[in-house]
Amino acid sequence: MADLHLPDLHLEVRDLSKSFGQVHATRNVNLGVERGEVHAVIGPNGAGKTTLLAQLSGALKPDNGEIIFDGHNIAGLPAHKISMLGLARSFQVTSIFLDFTAEDNVALAVQAHAGNSFKFWQPAQTDRRLRDPAREALETVGLADRADMLAADLSHGEQRQLEIAMAIATGPSMLLLDEPMAGMGAEESTRMVELLRTFARSHTILLIEHDMDAVFALADRITVLVYGEAIATGAPDEIRGNDEVRAAYLGED
Repeated sequence: MADLHLPDLHLEVRDLSKSFGQVHATRNVNLGVERGEVHAVIGPNGAGKTTLLAQLSGALKPDNGEIIFDGHNIAGLPAHKISMLGLARSFQVTSIFLDFTAEDNVALAVQAHAGNSFKFWQPAQTDRRLRDPAREALETVGLADRADMLAADLSHGEQRQLEIAMAIATGPSMLLLDEPMAGMGAEESTRMVELLRTFARSHTILLIEHDMDAVFALADRITVLVYGEAIATGAPDEIRGNDEVRAAYLGED
């Protein structure tokens, strides 16, 4: 029998739907993310991108459909259980503790992933099981020299890097990144693209991003959402040349 070279899907979404009243935020979305790829999801505002990510990460329960991650149907599971399986998410709006240091933020993420309550934070301040992975994650994202700075004193770009450090410190195999370039200037965006290229060597990445330069620089494949429906999936050049995508989102130019 011939080898069909079927893709090794790290994440598969099957007929995923979520409605809010009469609004279909996602409608029968089908999506396959291959192991080791950077897969971008793009679309106009209101297309359902963040709602899709919220369902994948456990923040929202789907109305219908399946989400298969590493062989497990995770649809409807709570976020902490999905995180334990190796799926980590960053958010469109930073979710860091501004009054804590950069290292404290990452250590808290490690602690929360381990299932420990925040009320035990005091002994955690010296717990190497939390501090060591926190420092390693900060070094990975280029913030080792900012470890003792309050998160509030970091630049916007550094806060986005910190949030990614919090995600990778939990040891995920796949990252869900929601607008990691949001609010960044050109120089900060360039640094983030290079950072994500580094992560792509060891992680599968599902990326939601409005910065089309970043999307086309990073993505192996792209899925386009419009009004909650996936209208196209393909390599960047295929998406650029897709007439339906151009009319719906990218523009005729």
